[in-house]
Amino acid sequence: MTEPCDLSAVEARRLIGIGKLSPVELLESCIRQIEAVNPAVNAVVTTDYDAARRTALEQADAVSRGEELGLLHGLPLGIKDLQETAGMRTTFGSLLYEDYVPNQDDLIVSRLRQAGANIFCKTNTPEFGAGANTRNAVFGATGNPYDPTRICGGSSGGSGVALATNMMPLATGNDSGGSLRVPAAINGVVSHRSTPGLIPSARRNVGYTNFAVEGPMARSVEDMVLMMGAMVDYDDSDMLAFPRDPLAYRTIEQVDLNGLRVAFSEDLGFCPVDNGFRSMFRERMEIIAPIFKSTVWKDPNLSSVEEVNWILRCQLFISRHRERYENHKDKLGPNVITNYEAALEMPAERISWAHQEQTVLFKTMQRFFDDVDILICPCVGVSPFPHGEWYLDEINGEKMDNYIQWVALTWALTIPGNPISAIPCGYEPSGTPFGLQIVGKHHTDRQVIGVAKALEEVFQGYADLKRPVLDIAKLENAR
Repeated sequence: MTEPCDLSAVEARRLIGIGKLSPVELLESCIRQIEAVNPAVNAVVTTDYDAARRTALEQADAVSRGEELGLLHGLPLGIKDLQETAGMRTTFGSLLYEDYVPNQDDLIVSRLRQAGANIFCKTNTPEFGAGANTRNAVFGATGNPYDPTRICGGSSGGSGVALATNMMPLATGNDSGGSLRVPAAINGVVSHRSTPGLIPSARRNVGYTNFAVEGPMARSVEDMVLMMGAMVDYDDSDMLAFPRDPLAYRTIEQVDLNGLRVAFSEDLGFCPVDNGFRSMFRERMEIIAPIFKSTVWKDPNLSSVEEVNWILRCQLFISRHRERYENHKDKLGPNVITNYEAALEMPAERISWAHQEQTVLFKTMQRFFDDVDILICPCVGVSPFPHGEWYLDEINGEKMDNYIQWVALTWALTIPGNPISAIPCGYEPSGTPFGLQIVGKHHTDRQVIGVAKALEEVFQGYADLKRPVLDIAKLENAR
């Protein structure tokens, strides 16, 4: 460790708690890191350092007075620019909101602030989170820290890059079709998409949908759990929320990998995956297969999920963007317009069918886990492409139907709504990080996270599997 910003969140919080690290010192280190590295990647798009410095001084005083400290006391936190922050600009990546300053925090932002996090910046996102390439007309593109000319994933791409470059110990994200998992994989960090309702969200304009899930992002599973411990709770503003013991999610369940029945799937039975990625994934699963009780190559039955996802996604775009489309279409980007206009062509009977079929897919996925404990599959099936392209339109010579088809590995699992941890697993062939999805049955979030932690430790013993470590010094002179 050369700078406080390089510390893990858990270690930084421990040192703050015993008075060995000042919240002021940690914040200033993170600010210096942003100033040195952000020009190369454009991950942080809005800052409020003055307010954060005042907060850090107050937090340092609280430590010196021996006060009871929150779970995240003194840890600088980046907030995805889809989540409202009181007094700090929130643009949603849209020209319609480029000067918008909310009066209050989103629910999840408020919870994190109450836990002691020092909210000091916003991280970049695609317009309204639409797409897995983090670029918009307000701030431009966010580059991959391993190659700034290529995409960093999305829609929580700014958060993924900020973590990979040590600009902050923790950052927020949310996930409808892979927005936590894709950037975690592409940037070599960690995230968790929880069972819908475990982490309450007040942002759903359609209450009974499992699409939008708030979640933590961090550089390790242990750090992720620290943050998740401040996010899990019941709130009656979320129609999917359910009572649970928040304290149970502040520790990592110990999992014996030797006792697990594991299914491997390279493409979930239908997803477009680059042929080189297929070979790489199979080779890596063969390495780790002996550590489990049993393994099987098995795809869940998701034969209808592609049409279901597109129909339900389009329905949500109608509910979210009608006024914007009808009155401000000229200020909307192509992804939002594509989804909205596709929705206008959908007959009611197809929408009804999609809702019914989602229920079938949910039940089918539950039965899949009668025979196995965990499913492991890739997060992304292709190398990051230049961020000047809105999306990847061809894989293995096959044209993609729409702007989200290339990330089918993640949105296919959104529809049944299973809990998923995303963890790094070495590099992909072109030299950027590669990540896995660890998938479990509904409401087995603690087991899924426990498996992710155990695998994270196993991977450290293999040169081809351990978490990539970025050479940050190479970025400092890049622009």
